[in-house]
Amino acid sequence: MVKIGITGGIGSGKSYVSRLLTEHYGIPVYNTDSEAKRLMLSDEGIRRRLTALLGKEVYKSDGTLNKPLLANYLFADSCHAGQINAIVHPQVKADFLKWADRQTGCEIVALESAILFESGFDNIVDKVVMVYAPVELRIRRVMLRDGTTEEKIRQRIVAQMDDKAKQDRSDFIIFNDGSRPLNLQLDDLQETLEKMIKGNG
Repeated sequence: MVKIGITGGIGSGKSYVSRLLTEHYGIPVYNTDSEAKRLMLSDEGIRRRLTALLGKEVYKSDGTLNKPLLANYLFADSCHAGQINAIVHPQVKADFLKWADRQTGCEIVALESAILFESGFDNIVDKVVMVYAPVELRIRRVMLRDGTTEEKIRQRIVAQMDDKAKQDRSDFIIFNDGSRPLNLQLDDLQETLEKMIKGNG
């Protein structure tokens, strides 16, 4: 089995590419963002450590996460995100590996993460696919999608790893800017991965 990581900046289209990989190529995709949210509710180790860090108020009486309290903590100090990530990310990694083991019959599985390199998720995949689009196009997409301001989007882009740094550390680049049909690029990716599998076999 080959494990691939899918990353890209906000508005690059990584989730769209992930969906295409599942729908047209049968590649199951583990979304780290949604799974991390699930684990923050269901994983006893995470719940215990978050409670120790933030107090029992971090979880509401109905067991759900106190998002305003967590958000206030994250924005209060730049080092706080690292503390939360140190609690959540190891569990997400372990959960992904268990999930991958359950994908019997699949030769390729994928992990989608906007912070793939920053979180160290690149260490648990065999190859990294970066979805690229120019910044101005990404801003237009997110403004249409989220109805948010250009200023807020630019702040989020600045907070993420630079595209050039991501490209330098990625094995494949998918250009989602209209310069080349996505299906042709994904066909090439699939073909390359299949060759890898045969070579390993």
